[in-house]
Amino acid sequence: MTTGIIDSHFHIWRQQDLPWLAGPMVPRIFGPYEPIRRDYSIEEFLADQKDSGVDKAVYVQTNWAKEHFEDEVAWVQATAERTGWPHAIVGYADMTVEDVRPQLDRMKRYPLLRGVRMQLHWHDTPEYRFAPSARQMLEPNVRRNVARLKDYGLSFDLQLFPAQMADGAELVAENPQTQFILTHTGMLTGMDPQTQTDWQAGLRKFEPYSNLSAKLSGLGTFLHRNDPAMIDYVVSNAVEILGADRLMFGSNFPIEKLWTDHLTMVSSYRDATKKLDETTRSAIFRDTAARVYRPV
Repeated sequence: MTTGIIDSHFHIWRQQDLPWLAGPMVPRIFGPYEPIRRDYSIEEFLADQKDSGVDKAVYVQTNWAKEHFEDEVAWVQATAERTGWPHAIVGYADMTVEDVRPQLDRMKRYPLLRGVRMQLHWHDTPEYRFAPSARQMLEPNVRRNVARLKDYGLSFDLQLFPAQMADGAELVAENPQTQFILTHTGMLTGMDPQTQTDWQAGLRKFEPYSNLSAKLSGLGTFLHRNDPAMIDYVVSNAVEILGADRLMFGSNFPIEKLWTDHLTMVSSYRDATKKLDETTRSAIFRDTAARVYRPV
């Protein structure tokens, strides 16, 4: 069994800092979320994953109010200095501004910062939308600011649906010196044949670009359950299309805690990789995340 897992995508938060938690209940793609409308501390995360074999983890931004982008990174850095967790940070930067560099300059003071994420996903289903338009990633300011990330040694977490992946591949191709990470392996919304076909075709848009990796994470987001069959399907196809050295496991906790526990979820991923050799499993559970995010 592969040991020493790096969790490439998890969250901790204080309810007071998150408009979508602290304010009125608003629709989210992962469904009703009353059980997580509260503080989720690093101590609770460590208790949740204590039997799963995780020994390092990467924190990914949770949509604090935009003007508090630095406060989020500072708080997570302080948490790491206090507890030893997490081991790397993906912060938020508003890539739509004229020049993102002042934001990056402020965040680069924090040693664990490895990359940024601005969610760009848009879908025909209104409840699934986050970005104001499907093609926001190709707006001039966004393209210009993404191109600046290489000067900071920062990666970009790219969150898209399959219909947006042609545009996403264009952005990745323009920036060969920047590491991109496709969040939740491209957000497969269901297991009907057409949705599967569209997802596979979208993922293949990224096949030529070695500077893009993908996270095997968040696969319960649209089903609202831990589904071993879906996990097996995504893992198998992603290995075939991208290769294991471009894949990494992520828990997406505490979102997935809405419908499962950490060990059950990790066990589903382990079962999905049993047919693979140890080198491949090691890439998925540790090596890719170690290379891309450089956790300390």
